[in-house]
Amino acid sequence: MTTVGLIGSGHIGGTVARLAVAAGYDVVLSNSRGPETLRDLVEELGPRARAATPPEAAQAGELVVVSVPLKAYRDVPVEPLAGKVVLDTNNYYPQRDGEIAELDSGATTSSELLQRHLPRARVVKVFNNINFRHLRTLPRPAGAPDRTALPIAGDDADAKAAARAFLDRIGYDAVDAGALADGRRYQPGTPAYGVIYLADPSDMEHAAPAGADTVREALAAFDAAA
Repeated sequence: MTTVGLIGSGHIGGTVARLAVAAGYDVVLSNSRGPETLRDLVEELGPRARAATPPEAAQAGELVVVSVPLKAYRDVPVEPLAGKVVLDTNNYYPQRDGEIAELDSGATTSSELLQRHLPRARVVKVFNNINFRHLRTLPRPAGAPDRTALPIAGDDADAKAAARAFLDRIGYDAVDAGALADGRRYQPGTPAYGVIYLADPSDMEHAAPAGADTVREALAAFDAAA
């Protein structure tokens, strides 16, 4: 796998693009405002990066990162993503996205909404529980004692294997949190959301590595409280 498509190239999407290029991937960036608005980021990333429209990025990517506000998930192109592994970075924030009854009730999760919209894609939830600044500073080589882990959830075993391989190459371990519905275990407000990657829970500026055991403990804390 050599090309990563990005639908949404803001804080998280742009950070994933930087890590991917550093790991030797080509990236195709897109956003809702048009390729010309990505000129600075493309120049920063160099010859492995180019800008495109969302359908073009979806078509070009062998792995595709969707990093758009949840309220815009229906704008994600459907047909170009058929059969592809889609990494969903999203979270539900009612103050931004508007109230969504089936999310408020817990009947489903944000990634399941995206999967419903993309019935022939294979969605994996990842990158949603870590601040983009921390995501950029915490990568470590494989086997490093202070390597950080990120939770993943999905319904397709091969898609999760592809997500795990991508994370490994950009400097992270993965913890399998279960099916896509289990993505609720590391949504906003849970023990695994954000705070586990802080040196001091009251200080958002300074990141600290969090290994697989730390992630598993946080997921288990959610289960215990549920």
